[in-house]
Amino acid sequence: MTPLNLLTDIDGVAVGHATDLALGSGVTAIVFDQPATASGSVLGGAPGGRDTALLDPAMTVQAVDAFVLSGGSAFGLDAAGGVQAGLREIGRGFEVGPARVPIVPQAILMDLLNGGNKDWGRHSPYRDMGYDAFAAAGKGAFALGTVGAGTGATTATFKGGLGSASARSASGHTVAALVAANALGSTTIGDGPHFWAAPFEEDDEFGGLGMPPTFDTQMRLKGRTITSTTIGVLVTDAALSKAQVHRLSIMAHDGLARAILPAHLPLDGDTLFSASTGARPLDDPADFLDLCHLATIVTARAVARGVYEATALPVQNAQPAWRDKFPLPAK
Repeated sequence: MTPLNLLTDIDGVAVGHATDLALGSGVTAIVFDQPATASGSVLGGAPGGRDTALLDPAMTVQAVDAFVLSGGSAFGLDAAGGVQAGLREIGRGFEVGPARVPIVPQAILMDLLNGGNKDWGRHSPYRDMGYDAFAAAGKGAFALGTVGAGTGATTATFKGGLGSASARSASGHTVAALVAANALGSTTIGDGPHFWAAPFEEDDEFGGLGMPPTFDTQMRLKGRTITSTTIGVLVTDAALSKAQVHRLSIMAHDGLARAILPAHLPLDGDTLFSASTGARPLDDPADFLDLCHLATIVTARAVARGVYEATALPVQNAQPAWRDKFPLPAK
């Protein structure tokens, strides 16, 4: 395991949050020191995003300056404008003649029904929150759980949240994921504390409980008419083509399917972005298979960590967090 077990274990990646507990929502900005080769995949049936079409491997733009994950449903799409503003202030962006256009794809999740105060008046707060998340972006450790894009996240059984995990391949490349777990389905097995992602856990990062003696595979849903979305970012330092980065995003969706039951429903908007900083050459093409495998594993672990680290919102009738029902032992 790399030092922090976070997305920032990738050199050249900064993460920042804007969190409003009264609103019950937030924004997370993932900012690259240099434009990163990027792609993504949308496998949920009810997605919401901005500038996602350019991530198709067939499209002209190859690299992005940042990604944004946000609550707020469609209102939250304003957040990318705030991140763009911050990037423009420092001279970043795709060159179009004398102009520079920061490339900032965004995905949003549905958190409008979690009890927070959404009466924000004429304009939503998300553009300003996007700018604040950009301004807060830094290297090293960052908070998980009920923070940033995970602030208002919920699941079928427990409060959702923002999680992250990283791994290093045999060839020395790092792969890391950051996920806002806001699933229509469940990340835990039956009514117990065990996570579907338990087989992939490292160093007791989400409780070290392992697997239960029996399995309850009955479908548990947040609701049958409520839209939901798990969104995230997968990054590696391996030098990859846009097509290879796209494949990593597909493999990351396999991680969602191993951590959430069910995933990719018609009312989920599951969207995962992917990027390569290109810092380390990929000398043996066969090593790409290891990166695909790890993309699945770190995404599953990040989902479980997001729920494990979450705390309930400070609002009436808030959805309980995992640790409300299964308190952590005293150290």
